[in-house]
Amino acid sequence: MTIPLIAPEGAADTGRALAAIPSPDVSSISLGPVTIHFYALCILAGVVVAVFWAERRWSAMGGERGTMMDLAVPAVLLGLVGGRLYHVITDYQLYFGPGRDPIQALNIRSGGLGIWGAVALGAVGVWYVARRRGLSMSKLSFAIAPTIPLAQALGRWGNYFNQELFGAPTDLPWAVRVSLDYTYNANGEPRPGMQPLPGSTTEYHTTYHPTFLYEFLWCLALAALLAWLGRRFEDRLGGGRLFALYIMGYCVGRFWIEYLRVDPAHEILGLRLNNWTSVLLFAGALAYFWWAGRRMDRFSTRVVPVGHDSGTQVFDTDPASSDDPAAETTAVDDPDRTRAATADPTVVDDGATAPRPEAGGADGARS
Repeated sequence: MTIPLIAPEGAADTGRALAAIPSPDVSSISLGPVTIHFYALCILAGVVVAVFWAERRWSAMGGERGTMMDLAVPAVLLGLVGGRLYHVITDYQLYFGPGRDPIQALNIRSGGLGIWGAVALGAVGVWYVARRRGLSMSKLSFAIAPTIPLAQALGRWGNYFNQELFGAPTDLPWAVRVSLDYTYNANGEPRPGMQPLPGSTTEYHTTYHPTFLYEFLWCLALAALLAWLGRRFEDRLGGGRLFALYIMGYCVGRFWIEYLRVDPAHEILGLRLNNWTSVLLFAGALAYFWWAGRRMDRFSTRVVPVGHDSGTQVFDTDPASSDDPAAETTAVDDPDRTRAATADPTVVDDGATAPRPEAGGADGARS
């Protein structure tokens, strides 16, 4: 229900809650020929914070610093491609058909990213780098899992600046005010999802459920929960199980938040397409959680790239500084091997153990 107010002449100002979150006046700033959209800044802020936190978690697990920054580059680039592909595929009517401009499907600056596509292709980027370096995807997913919902939480504020993807009309005190902004459309048309007042075709509700705020709070809580579960049950949530919990937790929140939204979307059996996506992904993540729990001892635990293990690096490559003039490289001594050689003269330089004569005859046979 909304509370009708007396509107100024010619203004669509009825159906507005007495208290509401005000709409931002601008959604971008121009610096000469460059236009910076706040939507993009929100996504960028989420990425930066997530990478910083993932780096700290990875270092605490014994991983090398800088690893997450290296992973972020392909993950973010592929994530943008995947997010855009998901949006274009699921909202194809916006770009293809009579009166539509298909080239706009490539215009990522206009907004439109699907989180499911972004996570899927972003994970491919992480997997590619991990495979080349020999790192454990199990450990990487454990470090990254809580940071993704934090990035999503910050990114959702981009919808606030764009005044988009809001829920049904409401007069709750925390409703968000959506403006019938004539700068949004040259013809003064309402934003997608704006609902007309009963009996009117020119006046619209102006206060709606702030679904961006609901998802922001849900994702913050999910990030905190995953971080706590990771500390409390680290030995049980390896093998990608913590990441599976992230998917399940986000799907639960996305399902009810999506149910509140009123922007145009494809529906199947009375549910929006993203509701069905949430259901299917939740089921898949639950199945994986159960499957991985029965194979915990089969997952790699490597957090240092192959060849970077302590005791294998080559520091001295100057033959002139070697004790052996003929030597071209000097490997770092392995302290464990040095102690073993001191204690047992049967240990030879290549790490093999010389045969130890047994007590008895000269041929070593037991008497």
